[in-house]
Amino acid sequence: MKRTLTLFAALALVAPVASAQEQEAQQRTNANQAGQARTGQDRQTAGRAGVNDSLFAVVAAASGISEVQLSELGLQKATDPELKRFSQQMIDDHTKANQELMALAQRKNIAIQPRIPESKQFCLQSLAGVSGEEFDKCYAKAQTIAHMEAVEAFTAEAERGQDPDVKAWAAKTLPHIKEHLAMIKPLYMKYNPEERADDANRPGRAEPSNR
Repeated sequence: MKRTLTLFAALALVAPVASAQEQEAQQRTNANQAGQARTGQDRQTAGRAGVNDSLFAVVAAASGISEVQLSELGLQKATDPELKRFSQQMIDDHTKANQELMALAQRKNIAIQPRIPESKQFCLQSLAGVSGEEFDKCYAKAQTIAHMEAVEAFTAEAERGQDPDVKAWAAKTLPHIKEHLAMIKPLYMKYNPEERADDANRPGRAEPSNR
């Protein structure tokens, strides 16, 4: 009987110690996991540096101005009624976005020259030289490429912009550009069934074919 009581007493003393050791071990495990999570976040942040807000504004302005001129050409020359309706919506939406961006740039003292890049000028000239279904085909491709590029630029600014106002404007505008891309992709595939719209990511591919 005395031996049994002694054993119970010993176990009663050991149990709290063991419990404390287990808690300490669990705390160390939790701390290690938290540290690893923070390290992973730090590495992710390090791999996703902030973008230049002024440079984004300049690129977005050039893209917006080019988009309006491209859409005006589409409204004038497209034979597909769906492309004409798309063109009119692009003119309306991008004109509004361009005005918002210009006002924002003025408040932020960002110098923007309202000009079309040479690559976009070449695209417009190339499209102006074709007509009929060939124009519809090349125009749908050019619009798809333009909006894919815009989605990439606006996504980068919305996620990693430094200026809160420019970043907020990009985040607000991005869903509309994604909607435009979703609208044009079926039309792109209608005229380019041999290609996947997701692969149309090079400006040069928007040029009229020689076939």
